[in-house]
Amino acid sequence: MTKRPISEDDLQAFVDRALDAERHLEVAAFLETDDDAAKRVAAYRQHTAALRSALAPVAAEPIPSRLNLANIIEKQQLPKRRPVARMAAAAVILLAIGASGGWLLKGYNMPPTEGVAALAQEASASYSAFAPDRVRPVEVRADGSDDLKVLASATIGGEAVIPDLSKSGYRLMGGRVVPTPYGSGLMLMYDNDKGSRIVLLTRRMQVDSDRAMVPSDQHDIHGWSWAKQGLGYSLVGGINSEDLHPIADDIRSQI
Repeated sequence: MTKRPISEDDLQAFVDRALDAERHLEVAAFLETDDDAAKRVAAYRQHTAALRSALAPVAAEPIPSRLNLANIIEKQQLPKRRPVARMAAAAVILLAIGASGGWLLKGYNMPPTEGVAALAQEASASYSAFAPDRVRPVEVRADGSDDLKVLASATIGGEAVIPDLSKSGYRLMGGRVVPTPYGSGLMLMYDNDKGSRIVLLTRRMQVDSDRAMVPSDQHDIHGWSWAKQGLGYSLVGGINSEDLHPIADDIRSQI
């Protein structure tokens, strides 16, 4: 039987340990013979580790006492004369709210595990993993060929637009495909004459398919994120939000 060719989905599933045993062995054997694929898998693993590190503090935060299920139920006690069925329904709703992680709102309309809030965290993780790399920060370089545009279109679909930020003083270095919990994302990296680098992460959105621009701060990484017609965009960097805002506006005007 002819073996199926190894696809990009196989490589990402290999990193996530989502393949069956037989396919896992096939991909492992393939990586021993293909240096480029092996380097991509190594980068995926590095990005996944950075993403987990960036999100770990959020996952470890305790539930605020005011949002504890017992406290919510106590404050929302219904009159004793209400029908038992309605009281039970109310308790079920409260349980769902408490168990689904509503405490993670933290200033967003959606939990930070979804929508543009999650996209901002993914962009910050990409920046942390690849911006400091002085050897191979990008997978496909902006060398004047169509390779980067082909990569962009294959990753996010359609005729992808690669923003030109030269008016803002930033040159396009190149890009790479990065794994996210919601599918592959396209990371574009830019730098300026002062050695500053910024990252634009774009991916398909399952939540917040259209969302106005909102700021984000992840420690010393600042950014702006938004979504339009099912695509999400997050621009992040080590510079302050005020300097990033006009660059984000420039990107929005080009897309």
